[in-house]
Amino acid sequence: MGAFHAYDIRGIYNKDFNREDVYRIGYFLPQLLGTSKILVGRDARESSPEIYEALTKGINDAGADVFDLGLATTPLVYYTTAKLGFKASVQITASHNPKEYNGLKISRENALPVGYDSGLKELESLVLGGNVEPSSKRGSITPIKVKEEYLEFLKAKLEDVSNLKIAVDCSNGMAGLFVQQVFGETPTYIYDDVDGTFPNHEPNPLDEPNVADLKALVNHTKSDIGVIFDGDADRVMFVDEKGKFVSPDLIIALLGHYFLEGKPAGQIVLQDIRSSKAVGEYLKKNFGAEIHTWRVGRAYAALKLREIDGIYGGELAGHYYFKDFFYSDSGMLAAILTLNVVAKLKSKGISFSEAISAISCYHNSGEINFKIEQKQQAMDAIKKHFEEAETVTAFYDFDGYRLEFADWWFNVRPSNTEPYLRFLAEATSEDLLVEKVKAVKAIIANFK
Repeated sequence: MGAFHAYDIRGIYNKDFNREDVYRIGYFLPQLLGTSKILVGRDARESSPEIYEALTKGINDAGADVFDLGLATTPLVYYTTAKLGFKASVQITASHNPKEYNGLKISRENALPVGYDSGLKELESLVLGGNVEPSSKRGSITPIKVKEEYLEFLKAKLEDVSNLKIAVDCSNGMAGLFVQQVFGETPTYIYDDVDGTFPNHEPNPLDEPNVADLKALVNHTKSDIGVIFDGDADRVMFVDEKGKFVSPDLIIALLGHYFLEGKPAGQIVLQDIRSSKAVGEYLKKNFGAEIHTWRVGRAYAALKLREIDGIYGGELAGHYYFKDFFYSDSGMLAAILTLNVVAKLKSKGISFSEAISAISCYHNSGEINFKIEQKQQAMDAIKKHFEEAETVTAFYDFDGYRLEFADWWFNVRPSNTEPYLRFLAEATSEDLLVEKVKAVKAIIANFK
């Protein structure tokens, strides 16, 4: 079964995994996480009801009880898991993937993620070879209602943003469950009806063609900011008032205005290994904050933020983690806090694009994917080439390599799920960036 990955279980339904696999996942989950009560939510994909049915049958056959959230955003599942003290939860979703995909995001107590090296590997072994003996005392299914409480939690975070003209694209994903109740009728909404066939564009805002309609809407309505959610609403991205996509890592720096103003120096903020050097520099200079760099993905970030007692953190992929959201990520909460900051800056005469350009002072390649099998050999060759040619000012060797130099840096990392080597670089000038990317492409050409 090819659906078990570093962060979750995910793939094309009925190809990478099927109903029987899901039943077995449900059956062995109570054993894995040591609990007889499991919270279950789901997105609106066409395969989600069938997966829900198989999963809950497996859980019940193991003698454990299901608490059913119904249709839910992934962050609602995290919130309910931690707030109500569940020791296990599952969100049925394939997040930002196309409609034929589905999957399971599993959390343990305090909404801590269960990744491949923190439980999924054992679960995979049980699913492949464990013995199923249905319990004589089957579990039950009980609906659970927390949506109103969750809405109140979100709305309490929203400050006065009435000076902003806002455009919102829900990607036909789960954000549509809450967005109008949170932000009201003033914003202009598109694709806010929940539809798991994603009829307008794929629910992945990191793929810029999917943001084209929001950019056009921002320009047409002369909005101050555009907001776009992914399929399960754990991620959010933004477009400035000029219709330009804002690199999600730069929002980590912008959120400093919400979390760090008036706080003592030394607050810790988390970023992933691909984040712009500008983020740490901006937070250090303006707020005396310390940046901590760590691996990509919720399975690592949520645990690390808790471990270092960070106040918040974020990733290039548009995940934002918050200490006061159980160290978990929430696209809706990140959108609320970003709008708070942008509204405050606008009242001082600073536009969203001006705020971002004050943070970003580098030229960035964006993530470039190279399809090769010899990933480790290519990474080592790139590292060796630049180590010998220049003086390294900082080096990280988790999630591939990140090497920093006086006027540029790069990260090269293998994909967890595909035969890709992902490369990203940033430099003080466009010419230098072009030169370095060209050199890397020449090295990688030897490994095709």
